[in-house]
Amino acid sequence: MNINSYIDHTLLSSTATESDIIKHCNQAKKHKFYSVCINSCYVPLANQLLKDTDVKICAVVGFPFGANSTRAKVFESKQAIDDGAHEIDMVINLGFFKSKNYVEVFKDIKDVKSAIGKIPLKVILEISELSKNGIVKASEICTDANVDFIKTSTGFTKSGATLTAVKIIKKTVKNKCKIKASGGISDYETAKKYIEVGADRIGTSKGVVISENEYSNMEH
Repeated sequence: MNINSYIDHTLLSSTATESDIIKHCNQAKKHKFYSVCINSCYVPLANQLLKDTDVKICAVVGFPFGANSTRAKVFESKQAIDDGAHEIDMVINLGFFKSKNYVEVFKDIKDVKSAIGKIPLKVILEISELSKNGIVKASEICTDANVDFIKTSTGFTKSGATLTAVKIIKKTVKNKCKIKASGGISDYETAKKYIEVGADRIGTSKGVVISENEYSNMEH
């Protein structure tokens, strides 16, 4: 398994500097990761660094809380694409969801998807804040809104991805959209398990460790 082609190489810390982003993009080029996943302010810089490579740029929107207005999320998404982003990872509005205001949750997602057209949209559910039934319901809203991926977590709450949640999402969406497992995935064996249960992409800040793990496993 070429695990590198599954990895969204992630750097979303609020204190990430320009030199951190340069180093991050260079790692992505070296290891041939699928993409870098970064805050939208750094998309222009990443675009310069990655323009002659196959590494995609994934920008987060409404991150990490998802509580921005829909219009702000739409604007941020469109701006990120104008700056060179190839994919958008937006956070679901958890407050609306927990209010059972599912119409607004749907509209929030649908408006962003409509605004970005064929650009892949991943919606972050933040599974640590949801029950099993909540994960099912949120996944159904996402497929109704024609998202391209459902993503498990921001990595900024008390816990990240779980194999159980990925299985629940997979059973709910079947083949209507893909799944990105993210949050706390830090070694090759764990990443491999997520792919085996249905994840199509792995979001991790430990891509280099995972890649080197895989290489050493192949040598043995």
